[in-house]
Amino acid sequence: MATYTIYHNPRCSKSRQTLALLEEHGVSPRVIEYLKAPPSQDELVVLQQKLNLPIADMLRSKEKEFSQAGLNEPEVSDDIIRKALTEHPILLERPIVTCGDKAVIGRPPENVLALL
Repeated sequence: MATYTIYHNPRCSKSRQTLALLEEHGVSPRVIEYLKAPPSQDELVVLQQKLNLPIADMLRSKEKEFSQAGLNEPEVSDDIIRKALTEHPILLERPIVTCGDKAVIGRPPENVLALL
């Protein structure tokens, strides 16, 4: 059976909806509350590969930490973004669901259906 993981923020309605959708389809994912246990820079590289997206697409640009970390500047490197994400996990777009070598961002929650 496939192993699913959700990078989850229980205070986020989209994250809760995504988790509920997985459970409705019989999936009991491993839940990582990433605000309590932020992914390392190496884990972020793996997540980015699984998402097949630029690291910048994994950022929540409306959080105040986004501009405080200087991420609104042009030509911000991937290394700087990964460092900011480890220091300010609130910046990580949520939820992210992984299964094997694939991942999706659950915005909208129905995006996770592509992994089932």
